[in-house]
Amino acid sequence: MSTRLKELVERLGGRLIGDETIEVIGIAPLSEAQSSHITFLSNPKFRAQASQTKAAALILSADDDKIVGAGYSGARIIAANPYAYFARAAQLFAQKRAVPLQPGIHPSASVDQTAQIAPDANIGPNAVVEADAVIGSRARIDAACFIGRSAKIGADTHLYPRVTIYEACEIGQRGIIHSGAVIGADGFGFANEAGVWIKIPQVGRVLIGDDVEIGANTSIDRGALNDTIIEEGVKLDNQIQIGHNCRIGAHTLMSGCVGVAGSAIIGKHCTFGGAAMILGQLSIADHVTVSSGTLVSRSITEPGMYTGFYPLAKNADWEKTAAIVRNLPTMREKIRELEKIIKSQNDDNK
Repeated sequence: MSTRLKELVERLGGRLIGDETIEVIGIAPLSEAQSSHITFLSNPKFRAQASQTKAAALILSADDDKIVGAGYSGARIIAANPYAYFARAAQLFAQKRAVPLQPGIHPSASVDQTAQIAPDANIGPNAVVEADAVIGSRARIDAACFIGRSAKIGADTHLYPRVTIYEACEIGQRGIIHSGAVIGADGFGFANEAGVWIKIPQVGRVLIGDDVEIGANTSIDRGALNDTIIEEGVKLDNQIQIGHNCRIGAHTLMSGCVGVAGSAIIGKHCTFGGAAMILGQLSIADHVTVSSGTLVSRSITEPGMYTGFYPLAKNADWEKTAAIVRNLPTMREKIRELEKIIKSQNDDNK
């Protein structure tokens, strides 16, 4: 289970200072690391803590090493991005601890005879794979998952227990979909006729690119006519709702409880804080950051950070502010009338 620092640097790069034969069994925080661990410093605020850590090795930037290096007795790995280096090192340790994939189909699984299952894929207990579905090489379909008719699951993708993939939806390679996620349920589409709601059939698909991670109980609706598209590298947290016909650009990240209404087009490399809400039919440019709890009610055409909520206040103060905001239209008209009176008086005095 242990890894030598030399092996780590050969795999991930960086510049090693110290004993390359040191073996570590995993990564731990600065304050909890012991002599068998490697740790990392990604925030200058913790430099003092880093110099006192008991870890066998420390991942840090060149700037931090100038300050911390002299006082730290262990080995150091100099990396341009210590936090990203930590993430990749953590992946290596996780791979060492992971239970090897056992190819095959569990006897309790229900797999249609027309489904195409790669010989090295794994289908877990009570999973259902319907007709003409395709399960790629080394894919892992855990217990009680449902794979609909003609759905496709890419190579090395892992579906945790109780994931539902509706018919004809496609998941790319190296995906991770956590328990309870539903991919391809009907979009929310209804037409009103004399007060009665008439359902619009949702005949599009959900197409998900490579290296996408989808959190627990997240729902992505299928398109009404065209497809809902999640591009490569997108990361979605738990309990997110993506409406029908949305397009989420590559490498965009959304925290928990974000809601995206139908037909919204979101650019690449965007970030959305928890509980942000995006109305339908909008377009959001690349490299946009939306703060937690923000309601996006109009399209965003320029990159940058956007925030739309009142800061926290005591309830009594908030009620006073809300009353003022409610009366702003009346106040605006009064100010305009006063401006006219002042202008008129100034003209008379000339």
